[in-house]
Amino acid sequence: MTTLTEAPAPVEERAPERKPRRNFTPWALLLPGLLWLTVFFLVPILTSVSASVQTGNYDDGFKLTWHFANYKDALTKFGPQYYHSLVYSLLTTVFCLALAYPVAYFIAFKGGRWKTLLMALVIVPSFTSFLIRTIAWKTILADNGSVVHALNDLHLLKITTALGWTVGNHVLASPAAVVCGMVYNFLPFTILPLYTSLEKIDPRLHEAGADLYCGPFQTWRRVTLPLSMPGVIGGTLLTFIPAVGDYINAQLLGNPNTTVVGQRIEDLFLRQSDGYPVGSAMSVVMMVGTLVIVMTYIWRAGTEDLL
Repeated sequence: MTTLTEAPAPVEERAPERKPRRNFTPWALLLPGLLWLTVFFLVPILTSVSASVQTGNYDDGFKLTWHFANYKDALTKFGPQYYHSLVYSLLTTVFCLALAYPVAYFIAFKGGRWKTLLMALVIVPSFTSFLIRTIAWKTILADNGSVVHALNDLHLLKITTALGWTVGNHVLASPAAVVCGMVYNFLPFTILPLYTSLEKIDPRLHEAGADLYCGPFQTWRRVTLPLSMPGVIGGTLLTFIPAVGDYINAQLLGNPNTTVVGQRIEDLFLRQSDGYPVGSAMSVVMMVGTLVIVMTYIWRAGTEDLL
């Protein structure tokens, strides 16, 4: 008996696999931003780092000699200026947060149809020159102004003078004047992130808190504040970072005892022929110090709050 064997099934021919084509569109879209960051961020930083280890003067030129003693001078000779910059910027951040939170809260939950107008009123002063806004505080805090008269009537200047924040019956040319000017100039940077964060909170959550027998303060502490933390962190960072490098307020509203790092860097760059390397070293120290403070703050606050 013969057996029939089945014919082998034909082997299907597979088409050769095609390599996926690379899509360069995302890189093309990123190119302008990368060029901008390279030219206006990376190159200046590298230039400052290079200049910080140079020696020479404007007449003979500067040479890269890896003179790291410039950093020693930057750290040891300007201690009061670093202290002033740090203290003024921290006080500015705290006062801005204390003032901005109620304003942002009111606009977000009580503003109603006037929200846009109220936010415009917050932003409009920023359209004026930073310099003009700072000079205006010379008039506001003048000795014959209503602010100083009110402080004298309340006997508050005696307290601030004892603390070293004012000088006698004068507010101008004092640390208090410097901080006032900084708070005014940087307050919108705190309000905007806070308003954005608070505006996203569902008002029904407040009603739920009241239904659970929480008072207004408990509702704010347990519901509103945790949900608004991204705005708190963003606002404080946007305030502290520019405030720590500001020197216009200290120069116009302060005195020789309120000098900050920016003023000393300006002096070294513009008024001393051999001060460019030390001034660059101070700039690098300020950048690194600010970066360490900001990264520590973000780490302690929790990076998830920034999302």
